[in-house]
Amino acid sequence: MARGRARRGADYGEFWPGYVDALSTLLLVVTFLMSIFMLAQYFATQESSGKDTALKRLNRQIAELTSILSLERGKTKSAEDELAALQATLSTLRDENTKLAGFALSGDDAQKAAAARISSLTTDLENQQEISSEALAKVDLLNQQLLSLRRQIAALNDALEASEKKDQEAQDRIKDLGSRLNAALARQVQELKRYRSDFFGRLRELLAGRKDIRVVGDRFVFQSEVLFPSGSDLMTPEGLAAMDQLASAIIELENQIPKEIEWALQVDGHTDAQPISTSQFPSNWELSTARAMSVVRYLISHGVPPNRLVAAGYGEFAPLERSNDIESLRKNRRIELKLTNR
Repeated sequence: MARGRARRGADYGEFWPGYVDALSTLLLVVTFLMSIFMLAQYFATQESSGKDTALKRLNRQIAELTSILSLERGKTKSAEDELAALQATLSTLRDENTKLAGFALSGDDAQKAAAARISSLTTDLENQQEISSEALAKVDLLNQQLLSLRRQIAALNDALEASEKKDQEAQDRIKDLGSRLNAALARQVQELKRYRSDFFGRLRELLAGRKDIRVVGDRFVFQSEVLFPSGSDLMTPEGLAAMDQLASAIIELENQIPKEIEWALQVDGHTDAQPISTSQFPSNWELSTARAMSVVRYLISHGVPPNRLVAAGYGEFAPLERSNDIESLRKNRRIELKLTNR
């Protein structure tokens, strides 16, 4: 039973790194798709916001025009009421004038006064009729403007509905594109996982029996002592021999992986926590980066395409061991190789 558990544990160890890498890749894809979706949503929102602003402005204008129209209608009604009152007064005065004409004792002065009063009221009546005509003209103009604004609002509503429909179609296309992209990337991840397994298996064959070269997770790890003297980025003869075998394995791998799969071999340099300060390497950052670059330059000189290589230096800030004993410091001084998507 103990041996069975040990075997299952070893199998999990082989599959776990690829599973983690696949999840990481899918997470990046989902993040990318969400960014596209948010950008499309942002532009659609900006377009809708502009139309909403115009619609609000037109509604305010309609409210103002409606208020003006109500005011003018009130003025017209007042003018009509005043006109009716003047007409009634004029009729009364005409009746009085008729009565005055029948009285000889009233004299000419009374008749003249009545005539002057009638003339004044007639003038007021004509003025009120003119005011009423102007008010009616204003009401007619306001009605025309109100009709025009309503037409503009209808046009804006149509445009807004078309924009919302277009936005929905764009979102549907993005979802469809995301689904197809996820499927394509999933296929590539599975294929790259298989080639990574073959690549690491080939490296194990080439470097069999080397205890200072091992697999940690999804990375192939070289101890720095194998490749470099202490505090240097110049490779030792033993390190050059190991790099020759690595270059052969990479070239063999490139011939096997289909061209449509974008892959790269990432070379990471790491140091221990002991500080360094020389004219060439002011800190562990420079030393770890220089060592990674030395490996990359050597592989390129032996036929590995530059576009398939990535170099990075981590200094002492990504240790495998947290202790400061000699063995932990030795394990932290390393060069890591990882086959990954570009």
